[in-house]
Amino acid sequence: MLPKRRVSKGRKRRRRAHQFLTPAVTVVCKHCNHVTLPHRVCGNCGWYQGRQVVVTAEEK
Repeated sequence: MLPKRRVSKGRKRRRRAHQFLTPAVTVVCKHCNHVTLPHRVCGNCGWYQGRQVVVTAEEK
């Protein structure tokens, strides 16, 4: 079936207004100043919330 009338630009854009990408939120690690995702262990130094929780390959 075909639409009865053409969909206007405004109606089409209002319908698609919520279809957009949001940028990923990042934080800076307080220990090594590396950019990481919030609430995650830093992949660079292995620190989380002021203490080391993962031993990295550099420290072995």
